[in-house]
Amino acid sequence: MDEDSKPLLGSVQFLLALSFRPFHVEPRNIVGDDPQERVSAEAAALSSRVHYYGRLTASSDPLLVPPDHVIPSPEDIYIYSPLGTAFKVRGGDSTAKNPSIVTIFAIWNTMMGTSILSMPWGIKQAGFTLGIIIIVLMGLLTLYCCYRVLKSTNSVIFPLLPQSNWEFPDVCKYYFGGFGKWSSLVFSLVSLIGAMVVYWVLMSNFLFNTGKFIYNYVHNVSSSDAFGTNGTDRVICPYPNLDPDGDSSTLQYYVSDNSTGPVFDRWWSKTHTIPFYLIILLLPLLNFRSASFFARFTFLGTLSVVYLIFLVTYKAIRLGFHLDFHWFDSSTFFLPEFRSLFPQLSGVLTLAFFIHNCIITLMKNNKHQENNVRDLSLAYLLVGLTYLYVGVLIFAAFPSPPLSKDCIEPNFLDNFPSSDVLVFVARTGLLFQMTTVYPLLGYLVRVQLMGQLFGDHYPGFLHVFILNIVVVGTGVLMARFYPNIGSISRYSGAICGLALVFVLPSLIHMVSLKRRGELRWPSAVFHSFLVLLGVANLFGQFFM
Repeated sequence: MDEDSKPLLGSVQFLLALSFRPFHVEPRNIVGDDPQERVSAEAAALSSRVHYYGRLTASSDPLLVPPDHVIPSPEDIYIYSPLGTAFKVRGGDSTAKNPSIVTIFAIWNTMMGTSILSMPWGIKQAGFTLGIIIIVLMGLLTLYCCYRVLKSTNSVIFPLLPQSNWEFPDVCKYYFGGFGKWSSLVFSLVSLIGAMVVYWVLMSNFLFNTGKFIYNYVHNVSSSDAFGTNGTDRVICPYPNLDPDGDSSTLQYYVSDNSTGPVFDRWWSKTHTIPFYLIILLLPLLNFRSASFFARFTFLGTLSVVYLIFLVTYKAIRLGFHLDFHWFDSSTFFLPEFRSLFPQLSGVLTLAFFIHNCIITLMKNNKHQENNVRDLSLAYLLVGLTYLYVGVLIFAAFPSPPLSKDCIEPNFLDNFPSSDVLVFVARTGLLFQMTTVYPLLGYLVRVQLMGQLFGDHYPGFLHVFILNIVVVGTGVLMARFYPNIGSISRYSGAICGLALVFVLPSLIHMVSLKRRGELRWPSAVFHSFLVLLGVANLFGQFFM
């Protein structure tokens, strides 16, 4: 009777010791030592009661928390992964925590994406000196905003609430209601769909150059329009910009690399045919119920970045540095150090440093929670140094003369001919990696959108197929008519960054301080400046 007289909130002590929620999972999804392992009937019944209590109120509402007697025993608890598998808890320690070094590199690996290919182009658009300054400043600003996201759960005024279950959209909903929830969802979808469009453009590019390399090798065709500082390393200017002061992304795309033949060019075109060939491969993969198979290949992202760093280092050593400082005026082969197109780099960097929508989840598994801020700062430092290394080396090593620095492309691999073996390896590896990551991104889009609209991640084949057609169609259209990953990245980065990087974290911090009566004018001015900076970053993509 004593136990029955305890309030429901008495179980909070137990729940706070767990960083996960118990789930009943279907037997086919269980991962264990015994392939025939099954969930016990008792555990299933207990878990059903947990779900019953969870449905009485919202998932983030502390009023009704399952009491202790409905919590499954440790041997019957499974940790459920959104990717479709479940892992049984072993031993008394319910969570597997990562040391700081693992957490830092997990953030680095998650943040490293296609933006690294656009860093030299971004520095070209801003100017060499101003580009370096902007990378450092944007890294610091996005780090601070990410810190505000990480600390946002601490500002919720419910001391008994198990905040380990909260994500940033929950915080947005707590402060701004349905508007906060849906705005965070919409802008998160913008970042995911923008990434999928960039992937489609890049996969079309890599598949085209891979096929061209094989064709040229078989038919003994060599390129003759490449330039370099020696006889072995070649650099090309595939899309010459006739207006150095203009936006090269608005120019028509003319391929100056050596033609391989009218029949081959007709059926193997980077913009006319390849984007449509990819539909045959990728559209069926997007309709899988679970993306767990593709999650096994996420380690390829780390290998791709490491190989790109090696490739950049090797090319810089072979080509040497070619720099001539012109602070405000252009020359035939060099660009000014400060250019008015710098917002294009800030837009790309907003996406390049974007991890705000999942940083809370990543930090939950850090073994020493007191080091979260330090580890987050070190991860951002590592990411910023990687971007600087790639961007500065490629820009400095680009052979000027004979080519102008303005020839640097949004994908710097396009500045190397398809016959380059080392670049061929990079393109082939990135093509395979992106082919496995693309279905994961599509799965995340489906989970977020369908879960909110229908309450089910897979409401039916027709619903999922229509969504996939829209997403794939967007990628095909962009790859066909506007295959500029730099511009696509800057637009999507500025749009999603406006809400998830600058506006929402700043507003949540100011509102929480005001509710506690601790808001002071220096903090209000600084965070209002961050909001205005996000707005200016977005408008700068259209008017600069």
